[in-house]
Amino acid sequence: MAQKSINEYSAKKLIAEELVKYFPEFNYHGKLAVITPETKWEELVKENPWLKTDKLAAKPDQLFGKRGKANLLLLDASLADLKSFIKEKMGKEMVVGETKGTLNRFLVEPFIPHDKEFYVSITSDRENDIIHFSLEGGIFVEENWDKVSHIPIPIGTDINAFNLAEKLPDLGELGDVVVSFVKGLLQVYIDQDFAFMEINPFAVTEDKLVVPLDLKARLDDTASFKHSDTWGNYDNPIKFPVSFGQKFSKEEEYIRSIDEQTGSSLKLTILNRDQRIWTMVAGGGASVVYADTIVDLGFGAELANYGEYSGNPSREHTELYAQTLIDLMTEKPDPKGRPKILLIGGGIANFTDVKATFTGIVSALRKSVDKLKKANVKIYVRRGGPNEKEGLKLMKDVGEEMGIPIEVYDRYTPMTRIVPLALKE
Repeated sequence: MAQKSINEYSAKKLIAEELVKYFPEFNYHGKLAVITPETKWEELVKENPWLKTDKLAAKPDQLFGKRGKANLLLLDASLADLKSFIKEKMGKEMVVGETKGTLNRFLVEPFIPHDKEFYVSITSDRENDIIHFSLEGGIFVEENWDKVSHIPIPIGTDINAFNLAEKLPDLGELGDVVVSFVKGLLQVYIDQDFAFMEINPFAVTEDKLVVPLDLKARLDDTASFKHSDTWGNYDNPIKFPVSFGQKFSKEEEYIRSIDEQTGSSLKLTILNRDQRIWTMVAGGGASVVYADTIVDLGFGAELANYGEYSGNPSREHTELYAQTLIDLMTEKPDPKGRPKILLIGGGIANFTDVKATFTGIVSALRKSVDKLKKANVKIYVRRGGPNEKEGLKLMKDVGEEMGIPIEVYDRYTPMTRIVPLALKE
């Protein structure tokens, strides 16, 4: 499972669309607007006329919490107040933990007067989905975690036949509506492949309407192929934003764009583009092992990138990934005149076609002969899996053809053996 956070806007849209299937009383207002530096106020108000008539609430819609404690909430405001708030906060730099980032996205919705705040979140372990509930929601829920009820629901349980009411604290006259809401929420969590969901707080109005006020959520992004009708049916389809303060290079953005086009996994993080040790590793687990081995051998400071290709990517996608790495590592030679190292590694694949992926890598190598020679690149290969003999032969042959040093090892060589071989000099 790959857990990825989504914006509050997307989470509220998705839950509002799906929850009515299980909790028909969920009459959510659906009034949500997003403001970014590119937003034009006239167009925003025209598309959302309620901004002129409703009392408003606004907050950053970026991946960090404790916005209330950071004085980043606007409540019970007019449109004029909203404009002043956005003018003051938009583009402001702030530090969250050890990360510095810029405020550049805000969520606006109607302000909902309420007297009582509740807390609910849903998580999972191997055997259960777990409902966490408290009568005391809000910014101090962590300080009052001992007051939170934790209710495991065994995987596969029919929640409608489960007596949830007896597991929750006494809710008085709100019991029926809150229990129905939480049960429906769990069904949405399961059906839409959420990996985490937290509503802190949600309110129940005088006429017993449930309103989520603050929402955080993560989805299992590997399930996106199942949900094209729900994750992608809005004017703004669900996207997986980057962490607050995180910025991507053009090459990282490019690989992200390719990754989104395929059911395979293509990941790239540039640690230091001026360093000389580059990896192209098949498999997420193998990528960790290779990086750890490089660090353990004392070369962590010279590691240029981290990433992986896996899930049987096509020849074309593998070539694009390999070409991006080659272009990066050959931008400039090592200032000390040392060879640059490309480790093309991985374990023994179950279903990834080694020949097909290596055909893509070989194509990228052939297109880059002069650059590879100028940067004094040495390549070390270790791989196993379907069609490995043909794939490894391709790599060996292209090295001889181009006059570039390529050492090739099969499944009978320990997976990370090529690391000390490459770094021995």
